[in-house]
Amino acid sequence: MNTIIFILAILPVIVLASYIYKKDKYEKEPLSMLIYALFLGMLAIPMDLVVVGIINMVIPGGTVFYHAFFEAGIPEEFCKWALFMLVIWRNRNFNEFFDGIVYACFIGLGFAGVENMMYVFGSESFGAAFHTGVMRALLSVPGHFLFAVIMGYFLGMAKFKPQQRSKYLILSYVCPVIAHGLFDYLLMLSSAFTENNMEWMGVLMFVIFIYLDVKMWKIGVKQIAKMQEQTRIEHNNEIFRNIFKS
Repeated sequence: MNTIIFILAILPVIVLASYIYKKDKYEKEPLSMLIYALFLGMLAIPMDLVVVGIINMVIPGGTVFYHAFFEAGIPEEFCKWALFMLVIWRNRNFNEFFDGIVYACFIGLGFAGVENMMYVFGSESFGAAFHTGVMRALLSVPGHFLFAVIMGYFLGMAKFKPQQRSKYLILSYVCPVIAHGLFDYLLMLSSAFTENNMEWMGVLMFVIFIYLDVKMWKIGVKQIAKMQEQTRIEHNNEIFRNIFKS
């Protein structure tokens, strides 16, 4: 039973990591760096617990908005963003536009993998663990992936467009926070309304959530394609520069 739950928890992480790795067409990142990025995402979990503890001491909470933004979106994206900036930003392997997305996604998936384990193995029964694993495989893990695509897109722009670096660095944190906060807020509202016998409002919130999720996937796919194109242009320019040098 535990083997099935473990596979269910880790499979979406493997699938999405493989997907973004294949999208990196010109200069594959070293496997050691990708494993390192996954480890950074895992490290973000205890870091997040500390940050949430500090937030809870400073800001009174209790509302759905508070849980979605101040206990999820703001601290989780901060931890992932901070570790990226501390470790990946100046690394020599971060040398292409698309690398921002690759490393951000691996950090995000490392975080999502550990979080998945905590939820599924913290369930009271196999049935509850299986249900949690399926729902998180369809929603939460892809959510973390999409937040990371958004973050990585702006980090890639910040790295290689230094004249607008401050703007892109701000966007690399603020935009994932907004996406993550809204994602959790709508899901939490849907659950809260349903539990309080307001099923129609719960359904409405879930429909709005699905609409937002689809929009985020469209944005994510466009950002991946744009970073691939930027990387292709830079790759071709580098080839021409080397030809003229020789």
